[in-house]
Amino acid sequence: MEGSQLSEQNQIVLVEKKEGVLFITINRPEKRNALAREVLSLIKDTFNAYRDDQSVKLAVLTGAGDKSFAAGGDLHDLYDVRTDQQTREMSDEAFQCLEAVRQFPLPVIAVLNGDALGGGSELAIACDFRLAAAHARIGFIQGKLNITSAWGGGPDLVNLVGARQALRLFTTSKIVQPTEALALSLFDQVAESGQSNEQLIEGFIAPMMGKTSTVLRGFKALSKAKRDGLSREQLRDIEADWLVKSWTEQPHWDAVDQFMNSRKAK
Repeated sequence: MEGSQLSEQNQIVLVEKKEGVLFITINRPEKRNALAREVLSLIKDTFNAYRDDQSVKLAVLTGAGDKSFAAGGDLHDLYDVRTDQQTREMSDEAFQCLEAVRQFPLPVIAVLNGDALGGGSELAIACDFRLAAAHARIGFIQGKLNITSAWGGGPDLVNLVGARQALRLFTTSKIVQPTEALALSLFDQVAESGQSNEQLIEGFIAPMMGKTSTVLRGFKALSKAKRDGLSREQLRDIEADWLVKSWTEQPHWDAVDQFMNSRKAK
């Protein structure tokens, strides 16, 4: 892709904008991209900074290297968190990071370059879609450390796979292989043999990139509203509001004229 714009303000989270796609990369491969508090804060700040950027159509969140998307919370960073208050504050801070991902007004795609485990699995399912390298796995392994989910991943998993499957995944701490992850809708697509992550991304986003930012924002608003539990009446109001916005913009009428002219040509 051309037209890239790379931010190197902090090397542990890389931010690049290329042709309408916001790429955010967790850059701690030597630590299996563990989610230290600084990493989470930078992810939150990045998503919040690009919320209103009309040149962005979607966001891609991934990790550096090929072993880990994110290995979960950084235990060295969190080792001194011992009291009730400290634990709640840590959880709330990390939740706000994932909430910035959930509430981003455009589609967010997690690209699992490697395993997403523990808090990393919570980050992955906070995204709208998950693409995975052929070797990537996902595991809700918090129970192995005798803790529960921490950052909003519990409700997300229940919404995604249902209460029974979520309970199974949490209580067994099973690391899920790609084939099963696809069947459970934990993954939306897995790379084919020899397919690079870049090829996987480009193939998946190609149909989206033909839409305007307004249209993508409208569809995301509906999806987010349903995820947040809004009523059918509220969903209808959101749908109507975004229809008005998209219908009255010039790209809609350009597409209408193109369609009508193509019919006349036949």
